[in-house]
Amino acid sequence: MTSNRPYLIRAIHEWLLDNQCTPYMLVSAEAEGVEVPRQYVKEGKIVLNISPQAVEGLQLGNDTVSFLARFGGVSQMVSVPVEAVLAIYAKENGRGMMFSEEEPEPDEPQPTPPPKPTLKVVK
Repeated sequence: MTSNRPYLIRAIHEWLLDNQCTPYMLVSAEAEGVEVPRQYVKEGKIVLNISPQAVEGLQLGNDTVSFLARFGGVSQMVSVPVEAVLAIYAKENGRGMMFSEEEPEPDEPQPTPPPKPTLKVVK
């Protein structure tokens, strides 16, 4: 089964915009494949404003979040694997969703529950 994280990111993003909030995304900048301006990374994380006024060409894909944004007046391409997104929330009130830093791989077998007890009629 595929990860639900990209679907939740898209849904929360839309919900925040519908409620006139500014969507911010917290990203683990240390994760593999993250392309962000390193000078803005603090303690291995970066907060990105992903509102329509702040970014251009926002793509909330199943594998990657990407967009063009200005940092210190310089346009830069940002690319973040969805697994590196730690949270998406409103700047105004902090409402949104946090994600765990580690999710089981979609193809990883999940533990099977123990068998249910059965009853036998004894005469």
